[in-house]
Amino acid sequence: MQEREQQLQLMRIKNTSHSNRGSSAADQEEREDEDSARSALSVFRAKEEQIERKKMEVKEKFFAQLGRVEEESKRLSLVKQELEGMADPTRKEIEAIRKRIDSVNRQLKPLGQSCIKKEKEYKETLEAFNEKTKEKALLVNRLMELVAESERLRMKKLEELSKTIDSLG
Repeated sequence: MQEREQQLQLMRIKNTSHSNRGSSAADQEEREDEDSARSALSVFRAKEEQIERKKMEVKEKFFAQLGRVEEESKRLSLVKQELEGMADPTRKEIEAIRKRIDSVNRQLKPLGQSCIKKEKEYKETLEAFNEKTKEKALLVNRLMELVAESERLRMKKLEELSKTIDSLG
C-alpha cells in the first residue's frame, strides 16, 4: 500500500512539473507516466497475488502436516496402551487386591481397638469376679463356722437340759 501511495505521489509531482512545459510534450509524458503507473500497479497486484497464493500453499501444507501429526499422535497413544497392557497383564487384579487389603486394614484398626478395650474390660471383670468368689468363700466358711458353733452350743444346752431333767426325775 505504501509503495502504491509513493508511486501516485511521484506521478502527481511529475504531472505538475510537466504541465508547466508544453502541452503536446506534456501529454506524451503524461501518457508515459500513466503507463508506468499502470505497470507498477499491475506489478504490485501480481506480487500481492503471488504472496496470497504462497500464503495459501503454506496454510494448506500446515494443515496437512497437522493432520498427519494428529494421526501419529493417536497411533502412538494406542501403542503406549498396548505396551502398558503387555508390561503386566495381572496389574488390574493386583490393584484390586491391594485396594481390598487397604480396605481390610481400615476395618481391622477399629476392630483391634475394640478387642483391646474388651480384653481390658474382661480382665477387670474377671478380677472383680475372682474377688467376689473369694469373698463368698470366706462368707460361706464363716457361715459354716457359725452354724457349727450354734449346733455345738444347742447340743450343749440340750445335754444340760437332759441332765437337769434326769436329775429331777
